[in-house]
Amino acid sequence: MSSEDLEQYENDMELALYREYRDVVGLFTHVVETERRFYLANSVEVRPRSDGGEVWFEVTMEDAWVWDIYRPARFAKKVRVVTFKDVNVEELAKSEIDLSKEF
Repeated sequence: MSSEDLEQYENDMELALYREYRDVVGLFTHVVETERRFYLANSVEVRPRSDGGEVWFEVTMEDAWVWDIYRPARFAKKVRVVTFKDVNVEELAKSEIDLSKEF
């Protein structure tokens, strides 16, 4: 497989993932962004933790979808993430998630 073939494969996977996102975003109420991943979820809890002066965050999500092209099952009943960087959580308004007009 050439590097061009690999790049085309990854581009196709990203496009398929975006299409899946567009199809499922209306099922969720929150967007969660961590340093490594992007999630959709219906329940989110962020707990700041401290250990020896260092602050980190424990994020628990239920009924979640994970943006990851290499993950075979993107839907998860419960997700727990530990991160040392800020966590961005946004609640989606129903009007924000209507992507049908986009295409």
